[in-house]
Amino acid sequence: MSRKKQPLKTGEKVLFGVAGAFVAFAVIGFVAIEIVASRSEKPLFEIKTHAELTPLGHKGELLFRKRGCTECHRALRNGTNVGGRGSDLDGEGSRRSLDWIYAFLRHPEKTYGAPTLDHGAPPKAASWVAELPEEELRAIATFLSELKAEQGSTVAPLPPEANSPFLRFMSRVMAPDWWKQKYRNVLEEMQGKEQEK
Repeated sequence: MSRKKQPLKTGEKVLFGVAGAFVAFAVIGFVAIEIVASRSEKPLFEIKTHAELTPLGHKGELLFRKRGCTECHRALRNGTNVGGRGSDLDGEGSRRSLDWIYAFLRHPEKTYGAPTLDHGAPPKAASWVAELPEEELRAIATFLSELKAEQGSTVAPLPPEANSPFLRFMSRVMAPDWWKQKYRNVLEEMQGKEQEK
């Protein structure tokens, strides 16, 4: 006995139509961004991280990949930090010293001063890192210490420079009037001082 298919109700048609339109707009937007990015000489997003690797740093980069660190971490814009398990290590050398990074790899929780997600004593997933040979840990630490970030990068220890047009615009447009009356706008003051020079 076969069942006859029921036609879609008006509300269902509208729902599927709206969902289809969202998908179509997302695909069109993605394709448009890819076309613009591929034709532009200037990168879509300014890259504010860099690395000038020494020979030991190059060795550390190879070990970082060979040992599978990229399964949880990103470095040189390769790898992953999906699911929040690992972190983006580009710019790590601007946040931490070589000695701190080495100490963390050897004794993660003692150096960090708190429990860590994956580094530390077994059964943590990356507990094996602390057991790597001294030479490999030193090379990986050197590699990570040579990953630098410019001021204003999302991974830099310092925020964007005060003369940032974006920050000035945001402080003028987004700050409520009560805030402007209560606080000094140091960005505008700094811009005024620069113009006086």
